[in-house]
Amino acid sequence: MKCIHCKNTTSKVIDSRFNPATNSIRRRRECLKCGKRFTTYETVELVPLFVVKSDGRREPYDINKIRTGVVKSFVKRPISMSQIDELVARIDNDITKSVISEIRSSDIGEKVMDELKKLDEIAYIRYACVYRNFKDVTNLLRYLKDDLDTTIDDDSQSKSTAIVAKKSTPTKKESAKKPTKTTTKAVKKSSKSTNNKRKK
Repeated sequence: MKCIHCKNTTSKVIDSRFNPATNSIRRRRECLKCGKRFTTYETVELVPLFVVKSDGRREPYDINKIRTGVVKSFVKRPISMSQIDELVARIDNDITKSVISEIRSSDIGEKVMDELKKLDEIAYIRYACVYRNFKDVTNLLRYLKDDLDTTIDDDSQSKSTAIVAKKSTPTKKESAKKPTKTTTKAVKKSSKSTNNKRKK
């Protein structure tokens, strides 16, 4: 770090404090040449993330816009603000970790709908109405029917798999009965051989 007084490039840090308001670190330094002190501030330089709209326009990514839409979907629903905060945080974490510089607005919408569907189906439908921009009730019902059929198919497949696995596994009663029959036959054979020896 260059000294502002003598332009020397060697200094030592004598005090450091983090400022949560500006998300920066304030460091008090002392020049090793002239002995004078000066203050520097360190901040993390973030790569700007842009959202590509459907018409090709680009705008800076803003998690507050997502939060506003999510909160509107939960109006008069039995969902606490802490649950909403956790949901928004999951979406934001997923976007910022997996995206380098750009993300399509449609991809953000899909991520939001996936999270809403897990937490509250009514909020999911409300958000879908705005996000999908349905022209009338018929389009909305058709979308919900297709979505419901997909969910039912997935549930049916998982249930049938569980039934097959259950049938292939012997029950406790069956596994307990088999050794009993074998033991009984062995006892009968041993008793017969004993009687034959006595007759001889």
